[in-house]
Amino acid sequence: MIATIPQSKAFAWTYRIYVTLFFIYLALPLTVVCAFAFNDSVFPSLPWDGFTWAWFFGNEAPYIGVFNERPIIKSIGTSLFVAFWVSLLSIAVGTSNAFLFVRYDFKFKEFLYILMLLPLIIPGIILGISILVFSNTVANNLEDATGLWFDGLRPGLPLVILGQFSFIATFATLVISARLEKFDRSLEEAALNLGATKWGAIRQITLPFLMPAIAGAAVVAILMSFENFNTTLMLVGSDAPLTITMFDRLKQGSTPVLNAVSLLLIVVSALLGLMSLLFQKREQN
Repeated sequence: MIATIPQSKAFAWTYRIYVTLFFIYLALPLTVVCAFAFNDSVFPSLPWDGFTWAWFFGNEAPYIGVFNERPIIKSIGTSLFVAFWVSLLSIAVGTSNAFLFVRYDFKFKEFLYILMLLPLIIPGIILGISILVFSNTVANNLEDATGLWFDGLRPGLPLVILGQFSFIATFATLVISARLEKFDRSLEEAALNLGATKWGAIRQITLPFLMPAIAGAAVVAILMSFENFNTTLMLVGSDAPLTITMFDRLKQGSTPVLNAVSLLLIVVSALLGLMSLLFQKREQN
C-alpha cells in the first residue's frame, strides 16, 4: 500500500484486515505450540487440563521436563558446538569473500560469484547427500591407499559442520559484502598517509565499520545452524543435534516436552535477533 496514492475507505479497511489476518496466520501456530508447553497433560492437544511447569522442570515420569531430559540437554550442547564452529568459519570465510568480491576485479569473478550462490538454490537434502557421497568416496580411496581410518570424512559432527558451513557462509558473505560496499575507501587512504600499514588500516578502521554486519551474520549463522534439518540429517552420526533429536522423539510420539523445547528456541531466537538489532543501532549512532 503506497501512502502517497489516495485510497478509498473500503480499500484501506480491506488492506488493514488483510494485514491483521496475515499476522494472525503467522503467529497462531507459534502461539498454539507455546501454549501447550504449559498444558498439564501428556498429550500436546485439547482439552486443556490446567497450567503446569512440569514440561520444563519436572523430574518424575511421565512429566520429565526439558531441563531433566538428558538426551535433549546433550543435543542442545551438540547444537551449540556445531553452531559455534559454523558461525566462526562462516564469519572468517564470509569476511574474506566480501573483500575479494568487493575490492578486487579478476578473471572469472562473475563465475565464482555464481558458484558461491549455488548452495542457496540447491535443496538441503541434495546438498547433504552430495557432501556425504563425496566425503565417503574420498575416505574410501584414502583408506585403500594408506590403510588408515579417516573418521572425519565419515558421518559425524565434522561433516555436519562442513555441510552447514557450505551454505551458511554464503549468507555471511552477502551480509558483510553489503556493508563493505558502503565503506568510504578514503578513510583507509588517510590512515595510510598517516603512516599506518595496510593491515593496520583495515584492522583499526575497516573491521570496526564492518562489526555490525559481522555480528548480524554471526547471529544469522547461529540461528540457521540450530534450525537446519535436511542437510544435517544426511550427515549426522551418533551425536545428534537438537533438530534430529526432536525428529526422533516425534517419531515415537509427540509430548509437550517438544513444545517446551520449541518455546525455548523461540525465546532465544528472539533475544538474539533483538541483541543484533540493538548492536547495529548502537554502532550506527
